[in-house]
Amino acid sequence: MPVELTNKLVIGISSRALFDLSESHDIFEKEGLEAYLRYQVARENDILQPGVAFNLVKKLLNIKNPETEEPLVEIILLSRNSADTGLRIFNSIAHHQLNITRAAFSNGRSPYKYISAFKTHLFLSSHAEDVRQALAANCAAASLLPSSPKNSNNQELKIAFDGDAVLFSDEAERIFQEKGLAAFKKSEQQAAKTPLKDGPFKGFLLALHQIQQLFKPDECPIRTALVTARDAPAHERVIHTLRAWDIRIDEALFLGGLAKGDFLQAFEADIFFDDQDGHCRSANEHVATGHVPHGVVNKVD
Repeated sequence: MPVELTNKLVIGISSRALFDLSESHDIFEKEGLEAYLRYQVARENDILQPGVAFNLVKKLLNIKNPETEEPLVEIILLSRNSADTGLRIFNSIAHHQLNITRAAFSNGRSPYKYISAFKTHLFLSSHAEDVRQALAANCAAASLLPSSPKNSNNQELKIAFDGDAVLFSDEAERIFQEKGLAAFKKSEQQAAKTPLKDGPFKGFLLALHQIQQLFKPDECPIRTALVTARDAPAHERVIHTLRAWDIRIDEALFLGGLAKGDFLQAFEADIFFDDQDGHCRSANEHVATGHVPHGVVNKVD
């Protein structure tokens, strides 16, 4: 019988998100593909250093079923490398003792077409176009901003989300962008008890929630937070939406336009997802941040 991944949270990650490949990527950009291939093969036994998502991946891989001790998260390497240049990446995975065994090496092309085949809940990459294609294929996806990996002594995995155009659709954000704050607040008051439509990260949040349900509340290794620029009275529709979805979220911060960075640092987020580039740049000074190129503010003309 073939192996199934249906009972696991499946996360696809690019090699540049997992490891620091800035030097070799710089060679690719300046000298081309052949020079990059030679560089990687010549250094295939040189261990790569952690990248932006390395610590996040370590925490994810440590999440195990409390009854069976079976891993609850599967990390899939989805890489534009070839199998030949990917040998250095797998050597580094083995050195860092990461339980990552499955991969798709697409040799220069986007690996997004394998996302649905692997039943992926989330795709993390440093390649913006791959992320856009993944979102178009109805998979939660984010472009990771460059930052220094942060070690945390806290074993709890903490994930923070923006609301509109991330967990929820951009229907309310469109009103704000087109008609302004007053019209947005009026519209949200009128629709306070009408749940927002699904955003691209609802499925990922639901998968996290299902894992959380396996644990006693005080023993759960995952903690989630909604960190939104909304405030009262626009908060009510968000609460009714989460109730309608029957999804648990542990903390909710309604900031009314305040910068999110300090609050994400206080939450000790391992990663934060937001659709607006400005919010991402602010947050990235404090925590690992993924830009979600979805919704009206990311519309490409």
